[in-house]
Amino acid sequence: MDGLTLIIGNKNYSSWSLRPWLLLRQADIPFHEIRIPLYTPHSRTRVLEYSPSGKVPVLSDGEVTVWESLAICEYIADRFPDKQLWPAELKARACARAVAAEMHAGFTELRSHMSFNARRYFPGQGRTPAVQKDIDRICTIWNDCRARYGAGGPLLFGRFSVADAMYAPVALRFNTYVVELDPVSARYVAAIEALKPIQEWLAAANAEEETIPMLELYHSE
Repeated sequence: MDGLTLIIGNKNYSSWSLRPWLLLRQADIPFHEIRIPLYTPHSRTRVLEYSPSGKVPVLSDGEVTVWESLAICEYIADRFPDKQLWPAELKARACARAVAAEMHAGFTELRSHMSFNARRYFPGQGRTPAVQKDIDRICTIWNDCRARYGAGGPLLFGRFSVADAMYAPVALRFNTYVVELDPVSARYVAAIEALKPIQEWLAAANAEEETIPMLELYHSE
């Protein structure tokens, strides 16, 4: 298949798939999409046709294969420098890379207790002290980025960047679990939710018929 191909999982559950998908769509970069439902008897076999790790997402670009979300985003930014997917200014770019990497490597309590589920509402669920610590740190990051670098627009560094792609699933999680936020963080969540590709992703997630019981942690209200 010519051009970029992004292999993803269920849109309702796969937050890692959302990150590079959103980056490509928001940057208006054409790509083919292959969706493989996860946690079925044949999921791993199908994913291994594309990904050496057996996990999604994975990006195929001719002879190049990239099989990890942040690495895919980095590759896209390098492949399409005209899209300016990292901030141009050195200090802002360093901060954007740091917060993107922190999202990639951290916040395990939030991931464990507030799993990504785009079509449900679980108000107040999963709110352990450790999860609240993760929430507080995320909001601190958002407030800091907006205050220092956000003058050019409503996103973390003004215009859309890899950092926003990395935090978008968290913004949607905060809606799912109805997390009370400070005004700056609430406006950032609203800005992410207003992105046209996010609306497309949510519509597709709601249209999916698969249910993964292990990711349905709570009763929907």
